[in-house]
Amino acid sequence: MRLVMTNPRTAKAPQAESPSSPILFTNGTLILADRLVQDGELVVEEGLIRSVGPQKKRAKFVGRVIDLNGGYLSPGFIDIHVHGGGGADYMDGTAEAVRVANRCHARHGTTTIFPTTTTGSREQIARMIAACGEVYRTWTPADGARVGGVHFYGPYFAEDKVGCHSKNGRRDPDAKEYKEHFASGLIRVATCAAELPGAVEFYKFATKQGCLVTCGHSNSSWGEMAAAFKAGMRHVDHFWCVMSSVASLRPRFGTPMQASMEQFVLAHPEMSTEVIADGFHLSPELLKFAFQMKGPERLCLVTDSMRAVDCPPGEYRFGSLEDGPLIASDGEVGRTLDGRSLASSVAGLDHMLRTMQAATKAALPQLIRMASLTPAERTGIDTTCGSLVVGKQADLVVLSKSLTVKKTFVAGEQLR
Repeated sequence: MRLVMTNPRTAKAPQAESPSSPILFTNGTLILADRLVQDGELVVEEGLIRSVGPQKKRAKFVGRVIDLNGGYLSPGFIDIHVHGGGGADYMDGTAEAVRVANRCHARHGTTTIFPTTTTGSREQIARMIAACGEVYRTWTPADGARVGGVHFYGPYFAEDKVGCHSKNGRRDPDAKEYKEHFASGLIRVATCAAELPGAVEFYKFATKQGCLVTCGHSNSSWGEMAAAFKAGMRHVDHFWCVMSSVASLRPRFGTPMQASMEQFVLAHPEMSTEVIADGFHLSPELLKFAFQMKGPERLCLVTDSMRAVDCPPGEYRFGSLEDGPLIASDGEVGRTLDGRSLASSVAGLDHMLRTMQAATKAALPQLIRMASLTPAERTGIDTTCGSLVVGKQADLVVLSKSLTVKKTFVAGEQLR
């Protein structure tokens, strides 16, 4: 199978080999972007969605029939901010680590994934991107979720907002370095703290590459965000986590107090953001507030998960096995070893959906949109995936009534 990387705003997603026979999903509720279709059915042929609608009376269907048993059929989930899972971190820098993490997240309904860098050396980041590229080019259903592109996240963080990432790997933007990484053609999401020297040039360059350009791990002011916005920045990472606030800006600017990233995002309709809805990073009230303020069209659900997803409690390296900082997982969330701070999630997107549903009481189409169509739109792959639409790739998740994952498909190929 040969895959060609092109501009993410116009590119088709990597295609799987065509299944041998058509598939009929029936006897359940289809979750469309704007409504539910109860007693619906969906037909897949040659890896694509061929029909979507009410259940039909059929004498016989030639192909595989999947009984939804009164549950739901959802578009596959898309995670734009994820570091690892199943014992592997993308910064381990091997194709096998990428596959292990991707298989782990496929079990939780993710069909397209954007492996995310941490802080690290230039060589470590280059190995990570190369490993993701190998899996992208050679993808088969045995590899789990499909790589949609790389999220170039670390290392351009503010010194006082590194979070659980290694401080040794943090640095200011280096044009020679990031242009070498972008030359891979794999970077689809690009993050930099807005207040750093060289940030505006980074944003301009990433925008020209067609990336979703984001600000994260930043203590930036409204003015710095405005300059970033002018340069193409349209998203901020994990809302309220290691980002500026009115209080955090006072040591930098004194009085009068300054508006922060939060105010800028809420004031600009064009800006999108994301939440880690694991039940530990943000309270139900904050999840509901983010949903009310940005709406499902500008709010993404992400895992920001580390390698401890689906692993027993213990200590795990965040980032590269070579020198990533140790993080403690209790099986529910990651924490720094001193217990003072949270450090990444250890859950899949299905868990985030259930937590978000409990906090917001959002309608299912809105809820699923935040984990599928909205991230697809923000990364420019919505023409091929992200919703149950005729002609799109058959990236599908069979869910129970309680939103637990039963089966995951990419291009009509079952992953579990």
